Amino acid sequence: MGQKVHPGGFRVGVIHDWKSNWWTGKQEFAAYLLEDVKIRRHILGKLSHAGLSDILIRKDKQRITVDIFTARPGIVIGKSGVEVDALRRELHAITQKNVHININEIKRPELDAKLVAQSIAEQLENRVSFRRAMKRSLASAMRSGAQGIKIAAAGRLTGGEMSRREMYSEGRVPLHTIRADIDYGQAEAKTTAGQIGVKVWINKGEIMPEGYEGAGGGDARLGDQDQARRRRGTSSEGLGASREGRGRQQDREGLGIVPRRRRGARPGSGRPGQRPRRDAEQRAPEPETPVTDVPADATEAVQEPVTEAPVEATVEPTVEPTAEAAAEPTAEQTPETEAGS
Repeated sequence: MGQKVHPGGFRVGVIHDWKSNWWTGKQEFAAYLLEDVKIRRHILGKLSHAGLSDILIRKDKQRITVDIFTARPGIVIGKSGVEVDALRRELHAITQKNVHININEIKRPELDAKLVAQSIAEQLENRVSFRRAMKRSLASAMRSGAQGIKIAAAGRLTGGEMSRREMYSEGRVPLHTIRADIDYGQAEAKTTAGQIGVKVWINKGEIMPEGYEGAGGGDARLGDQDQARRRRGTSSEGLGASREGRGRQQDREGLGIVPRRRRGARPGSGRPGQRPRRDAEQRAPEPETPVTDVPADATEAVQEPVTEAPVEATVEPTVEPTAEAAAEPTAEQTPETEAGS
């Protein structure tokens, strides 16, 4: 059975902070913890339609500060702050302490895992295809600048009798890299066939430690550095943008990057006009051997001299010369023989 670790709790104390900040002794610890549970449960129950992402709580002896992160601050604040005042009075009745509430707006909800999970759950409740909802969320998150996103949905998808689990991912989501800022959120869709759970992981980049003298400085994320560099225009867009500056040429109309000649390549395989290697110049050219279709096993038979087959001699019948033919001189007789005769 797989052992799953919460990505937020895995990074607490390294790049993330606690969502509840307070300190007390052992006797009051249980009361403080129960107080946090009541505050979160009340806020989530009252503002479930306001797109809540996170709730941070800080406590003193007589004061509680609550930070609410939402994508719809107008609904939380209300007209002339009526809703916030009502929420403050209700929390004061629960805790019997002074409560201060801060409303923070999330400007890019496509990069918030909790809001993405809630959006997919709402679409599933409205009978939208889970594949369409999940793929649409993938595309919007990557378009907004995320380095990777992974979405998983489990339950009676499409109303099937047997529950199953579907997962879609794009980009890279390194869960074991602690410096990677992985945002995690989950939600439940209450459909007529049953509940469907939705989990979302979003990689927002890497947070480097203090004193890191890399590109962009200390706590800046690598994804934000790339976006700032594109705005300044220091790097060009395209397939070869990340490989520029290494001595390589740009793309040839999408055909790819021109590869650099390796050191061990033959002199004739390089770029035109390139000087061949010295050892290749001093080496004498090898004689070219004619290419034949004869198999390798028959090479010995081919190298032997070919002997012609003996021609059988044909015996022609002898014809007796006539008297007229004997009187004529033959072509083989020389003038000397004629003079002697």
